[in-house]
Amino acid sequence: MKKLNHILILSLMLSLASCSDWVHEPSPNVTNLEDFYQSQESAIQNVNAAYVPLMWEYNSTYFSEFFIGDVVSDDALKGGQYVMTDMMDAYEMENWKTNTNNSLLRDYYRAKFQGIGRCNLVLKYVPEMDNSLFTDGVKERVISEAKFLRAYYYFQLVRVFGGVPLSLEVISSSEKWQMPRSTREAVVEQILSDLTDAETGLWEKSDSRFTPEDLGRATKGAAQAMLLRVNLYKAGLIDNSAYEEAYNWGHKLTRESTEYDLCPLYGDNFTLAGENGIESVFEVQYGQEPTSDYGQGYGFSRGTFQVILTRTRSSLAFGETGWGFNRPTQNLYNEYEESDPRRDITIFNPTDEQMENPAEEIYLGDRYCSRKYAMYYNDGTCYHLDHPTRGPINRKDIRFADVLLMYAEACEATTRPSEAEWALEKVRSRSRANAPEGAINPLPEYPNYTIKINGVEKTPTLREAIRHERRVELAMEGHRWYDLCRWGGFDGNGVKQHMDAYKLTETPEAQEHMGEFIAGKHELFPIPSQEIDLNPMDQNPQY
Repeated sequence: MKKLNHILILSLMLSLASCSDWVHEPSPNVTNLEDFYQSQESAIQNVNAAYVPLMWEYNSTYFSEFFIGDVVSDDALKGGQYVMTDMMDAYEMENWKTNTNNSLLRDYYRAKFQGIGRCNLVLKYVPEMDNSLFTDGVKERVISEAKFLRAYYYFQLVRVFGGVPLSLEVISSSEKWQMPRSTREAVVEQILSDLTDAETGLWEKSDSRFTPEDLGRATKGAAQAMLLRVNLYKAGLIDNSAYEEAYNWGHKLTRESTEYDLCPLYGDNFTLAGENGIESVFEVQYGQEPTSDYGQGYGFSRGTFQVILTRTRSSLAFGETGWGFNRPTQNLYNEYEESDPRRDITIFNPTDEQMENPAEEIYLGDRYCSRKYAMYYNDGTCYHLDHPTRGPINRKDIRFADVLLMYAEACEATTRPSEAEWALEKVRSRSRANAPEGAINPLPEYPNYTIKINGVEKTPTLREAIRHERRVELAMEGHRWYDLCRWGGFDGNGVKQHMDAYKLTETPEAQEHMGEFIAGKHELFPIPSQEIDLNPMDQNPQY
């Protein structure tokens, strides 16, 4: 499924959306939606279309996942050429100055609801299809994929906005757009319900019924990993008893399953050759074909913008330039242990000779560039993009290393320290084996090392060690902000304390732009004002 099979007719169907640009009136030649659901192939094509919004990163502006998961956190600065006018929406978000007219948040919100609408189409019509149209297990799998994806899109929304309208049916006319916000708790329970249903009907990654064209589909392991992830979110922000359920799903995936493992070389996760490998639990599939079922012209293809967005602006480093967004912070760089090989795979630290225009390439005193999705080679060259702005590398949304560290977190929270240490050590041992030649005692086992937290060096507790490992293992993959939020406590004061301490470690140039983090407000972003105009509902507190 690297090249998603989809049908353009879905652009003519109605899905939950928010304005005329995102909703299409049905073709006058279409009489019944049921007419499209007459074969196994049509059911598969329709669920394939529900995957496509995962790939979207641009509408009126860029809304790549890293602009929230990395840039809003202590891992990255926005970057780009100009501080305030280059991606102003992201600038406002990272500096706690967001208003309700933020275009990045509007496009992000709408893209996820487009995905939900497509899932609802599948869930309405495929269950009504005759079982005789399907080969063994395919009907149940298609329904389960749609439930997985609906849960996935809703989880992306609830983490950013809190409670949102909970639409579980096909929206058949624009008059039915309006519905109240559901509570965060209700949305999370629906997510867990969908994932639990999906887990029973999805196939294992190794299932022989899969064909090469199915590569990238949601699997049983992906649903289990999401159940682990969502229960950790619930435990951190809603009900801490959910840690036990998180432990159960983590144990199933790490101790009872043999489907996944760590690939021997950490850096292989971020190469074309390493895609969909042993460590991959769920990744968004990209290619370089210049077409899509969404939008027109610039910005809408099967390729990702993340490559060009994060490459250095200098042509002297790797031969081809980029736009220099998602700049790793000094705070992140300092948290790596000196012999940790993951640092140089994650962060490109250019020499003076590799800078073409330092005044443009040093951003608010920060010279670092994000490397994981820039498609750089170790020999100083880079992958040549067939398209000037879009690349083929997949986005690794769930790696097995992530699963292991989530499991470690659940174990520590449920007083299973030896099991937590096992999962932690499994991740650290790979990096130890990949440490530079000649490194002295690289990445020792817990607790025989120190770490830096906001510039303060200390011997970590088990909880601190797990959180440190998540940061350095998963840096620049879009997880950090959401981790900080669920670790911050029910009232958000923990997030404020951390972000206030982080601010003091930043350069004076960066500090000049930073606003004050307000607990009880900034853990969530505002519902876009355009959505409230179309569907009157309560705004998030203090916006």
